[in-house]
Amino acid sequence: MSLVVRTTIAAAVASLMLVGAALAQTSNPAPAMGATAKPARSAASIECSKQADAKGLHGKARKKFRSECRKGAAKPQ
Repeated sequence: MSLVVRTTIAAAVASLMLVGAALAQTSNPAPAMGATAKPARSAASIECSKQADAKGLHGKARKKFRSECRKGAAKPQ
């Protein structure tokens, strides 16, 4: 193999390594697997979940109960 071909191949490999390293550096990295950021739950939401647990609600019935419970908690008494 001639010197020109070897030098060209070496330059191409070096360029690919530099481009890969540059692309790997991001200003906003994605969260780690399984580390999703969840918003903080309000006291009303937690209380409604406890009430739904006490009633043994699951699925659509639980979702409906919690929705109505939170709406009721938001209204001034």
